[in-house]
Amino acid sequence: MKLSEAAHIAWEAILKNKVRSFLTMLGIIIGVAAVIIMVAISAGTEATIQEQITSLGSNLIFVQGSMSRGGPGQPPTGGLVFDDAAAIEDGVSGVTSVVVEQNSSETVKFGDVSFDDVSILGTTSGFPSVRDMELADGRYFTDKEIDRKQKMVVLGSAIAEELFGEDDPIGQVITVGTTKLTVIGVMEEKGIVGTTDYDSYVFMPITVVFQKFTPSMFARIMGDSIRMIYVEVDPDANIDDIITQVELLLVKRHELTLDTADFTVTTQQDIISTQESTTSAFRSLLAWVAGVSLIVGGIGIMNIMLVSVTERTREIGIRQSVGATPDDIRLQFLTEALMLSIVGGLIGILVGVGGAYIFGALSDMRTVVQLSSIALAFSSAAIVGAFFGYYPANQAALLDPIEALRYE
Repeated sequence: MKLSEAAHIAWEAILKNKVRSFLTMLGIIIGVAAVIIMVAISAGTEATIQEQITSLGSNLIFVQGSMSRGGPGQPPTGGLVFDDAAAIEDGVSGVTSVVVEQNSSETVKFGDVSFDDVSILGTTSGFPSVRDMELADGRYFTDKEIDRKQKMVVLGSAIAEELFGEDDPIGQVITVGTTKLTVIGVMEEKGIVGTTDYDSYVFMPITVVFQKFTPSMFARIMGDSIRMIYVEVDPDANIDDIITQVELLLVKRHELTLDTADFTVTTQQDIISTQESTTSAFRSLLAWVAGVSLIVGGIGIMNIMLVSVTERTREIGIRQSVGATPDDIRLQFLTEALMLSIVGGLIGILVGVGGAYIFGALSDMRTVVQLSSIALAFSSAAIVGAFFGYYPANQAALLDPIEALRYE
């Protein structure tokens, strides 16, 4: 029997029992769709995290301090201080800019307008470059103004509009907490990065934040403590060499060794690689869980095909009596099982791709449909159909022609 003839007979058999055929394919449809949607959710989450990391800026090295708490009345030990950032900028070649941030929250007022718990971010002059942020109006503060602790601010686009409306904020004086500061610039709209809405931030020299909003009784002894230093590296420089220079400089300043360093140095790629390994394992788990539906669907195909063999025993006997060989019978029923799984797989692809886009549109989670997941799900459906369809097909081929003709 030719394969085309077997496919034609199998298709006719499927069409004779449309409802039963659809219910048989339902397990395959759900399995294929589940694999595609699950992988799309995982891939979307991975892409979102990666974008959030890269949106921090380009060619960045993160130097994070490890501080130990002191006893009662004693200063904390270890970690990074503000002067470490200046040392890196001055003493490491290949560094474009170094940025330090210090967060706080205060009440911000202008005239009769007042907002509570506004996010304050003390930064250094390289912040716009490192964070890929642009100024819509005015300017950013300079290193000299930071050193002099000049009381000035740059506003995020949203907070500027809320405070001043259509008026020009440049040169106006606002009150942050109890401190009056002059507005010297307004940022371009940045939007939300991760969970941070930079458009609602008030930016000011980090030295002013240290002095007015996050003072420490130990600052004169050990310097202003900071959690993170962002180092922007020249694209033409070797980032591994920069990391080595930073590590050697800091352990020398802190009078430690590389084995006892009170800081860690990582890159964006390190963070992305760690995140990718985590999400990849999670994605594989989701795919395997969804794949269970395919196995259940395959078992459903086997059950229905066994029922079909029983129902069509007399038909099998007639085909054998007119010359059909056991291989012809086996091919006919195996083709029917394959066709059920393939058609179910195609419908499952449509449902999965559509479901992934609908899920992404209606929820806060991003979805990214992966072509590899479509190929994996469809090929798995075909394999499942062939595997679970072989036993019923073989049972049909082994039927005795005389007994089959007698079957009522």
